[in-house]
Amino acid sequence: MSPITWVEIGALADVPRRGARCIITAFGKIAVFRTATDEVFAIDDKCPHKGGPLSQGIVHGAQVTCPLHNWVFSLETGEAQGADKGAVRTYPMRSDGGRLFIDASILSAAPAA
Repeated sequence: MSPITWVEIGALADVPRRGARCIITAFGKIAVFRTATDEVFAIDDKCPHKGGPLSQGIVHGAQVTCPLHNWVFSLETGEAQGADKGAVRTYPMRSDGGRLFIDASILSAAPAA
């Protein structure tokens, strides 16, 4: 596995605490989340249950609740929580000096089958 090449996508301040912003990539729309403690995560913006926009969900701790049917997903693993089954893809993300960086390969690579 090759090392990650990081690409800057914006400022931490551009993402509200306990909120999200979206970026468009070769994989589709990705939601970039910021927790109340300034951790950052990137996951697919589409709930596998009914396609709800996770970026519009409620962030609590390191989880987000889908705004359509209240499914809860871990921002760390992408796995559905509780009795729900399913997952969303997660993407490498980091914050450094108030700037946000994501794995550059997702911006240009073809989506996985």
